[in-house]
Amino acid sequence: MRIYKPIFIFIVLLGLNSCNNPSSKVSFPEFDTWKPYDESAIIDSSQQNDNPLLRYQLIQSSILDKNELLKIIEPQLKGFTKDIYHEIFPLIYENSITEIQKHISHNKLSYKLLTQWYLFRIALHETNRYKNLNAIISINPNAVAQAEMLDERKNENIHPIYGMPILLKDNINTSKMPTTAGAIALINNRPHQDAEIVTNLKNRKAIILGKVNLSEWANFLCNGCPNGYSAVGGQTMNPYGPRRFDTGGSSSGSAASVAANYAVAAVGTETSGSILSPSSQQSLVGLKPTIGQLSQNGIIPISSTLDTPGPITRTVSDNGILLSAMRSQTKTEDYLLKTIEEPSKLRLGAIKAYMKDSLYLQSIDIFKNNSLKIEVIEPKPMNFSGFLALLNGDMKRDLKAYLKQFASDSVKVKSVSDVVNFNTKDSTLHMPYGQARLNGIVRQDLNDIELDSIRKNLIQSGKTYFDRLFDNYQLDAILSINNYNAGQAAVAKYPAITIPMGYSKSGKPKGLTIIMKSGQEQKLLSLAKFYEQLTNYRKPPQEDTKNIQP
Repeated sequence: MRIYKPIFIFIVLLGLNSCNNPSSKVSFPEFDTWKPYDESAIIDSSQQNDNPLLRYQLIQSSILDKNELLKIIEPQLKGFTKDIYHEIFPLIYENSITEIQKHISHNKLSYKLLTQWYLFRIALHETNRYKNLNAIISINPNAVAQAEMLDERKNENIHPIYGMPILLKDNINTSKMPTTAGAIALINNRPHQDAEIVTNLKNRKAIILGKVNLSEWANFLCNGCPNGYSAVGGQTMNPYGPRRFDTGGSSSGSAASVAANYAVAAVGTETSGSILSPSSQQSLVGLKPTIGQLSQNGIIPISSTLDTPGPITRTVSDNGILLSAMRSQTKTEDYLLKTIEEPSKLRLGAIKAYMKDSLYLQSIDIFKNNSLKIEVIEPKPMNFSGFLALLNGDMKRDLKAYLKQFASDSVKVKSVSDVVNFNTKDSTLHMPYGQARLNGIVRQDLNDIELDSIRKNLIQSGKTYFDRLFDNYQLDAILSINNYNAGQAAVAKYPAITIPMGYSKSGKPKGLTIIMKSGQEQKLLSLAKFYEQLTNYRKPPQEDTKNIQP
């Protein structure tokens, strides 16, 4: 029987004031006291799944005790009740940032109530065996207190992100909170300073609600393992079909939490597909910006060449707002999306190989019927030679630099080799799917000159792949699906956005992905908004427990 008892060293990690309450008994009858359960039957049955990414070794975290999450959440719910949750439900659930701010300006809602609503919802779902998504790793113990302060200073609201509860992928530094990358080797990592994008969010008065699960080491630990698994957080589930649909990765918890309405929005990171993949598979808007548009500083790295943070939201407008709030330099109006006044002037490339997909064809017809020109294109295959070597070489160097600059004194690992050695001490707990990718980093021996050559060739190959199409067909954008062209966009350093384009017969979400040249985020967002207004395909996941019981 696979029944796991959490290791309680994580009490310290979750929040300093969690130790003030020695009892694990919850005070809200709506919340369940979490008890590890036998997951043997679920794991055994998953081995028959046609999709190897849904064949699990573990689901529950062996580290995280969800009752410790409750100890952080419950003191912040003083005065909040289930009746209040239901009363203000229509003002928050699936509402955009603009709509929520309007409710607050009309005194129908407050930033405190908004924050408490999300905390209540997280506790309600994440402590329930049949509803939990394993999306949350830690909660900010001061979130509601910060919201109360913002209620008192509404005249300081200079950006729409003001007072909005935001969740962060747990590879993004947040001072006085854990930043683990999902790895037990970083279980005690409390960085002394925020990532630059977090500083920017805080300066614009966003509320950091907590940290979310991810594919461990941003999907650079094991090869062919389930997306959304980390030793710290367990197996993230897709709310549209837990254990039936892949979450995508590595920003799995960011996407699952936004899809399930755990926060207004979340921040993910991408090296190649890690925002586009989970966003598209959970009916969300996910933007991978041009590399360099947002700071990498203070984010646990894979590759300084290709890494970028990016916004994951339920609407395109929210995406623009969060992108603007993360920028180090931004104009107040950067989040305002321009209306496409002359759609007939836009030329879009539709990839012929994808036109067997009925949802993709439907999207093409929508653009055609609204005067946009469509060119059918057949891209030549791109040479990805050296791609893995680039990631290996970058992570070997970049992780060492991150650990030296940001890691807490209590973190003992100083390099990828140290992490590999740490994991081998307890492979079942630390790496149930192995660590093939980390082993590959250790084995690789390339000097800086060789690595630079690979880097330059790959970037040129990516730009050539797209520019040949953009120039030959005079295209404004190229249309793709999910993360199908994420690798090419990654090495070209070009921005890409994915937006819901419907659902398969089984209910699995799928995203239309739009790619443009560097620095065209505003134009990209405007085109995505144009499509969103024509379609409105996003539907929230059904909260139907019968679909997720074993």
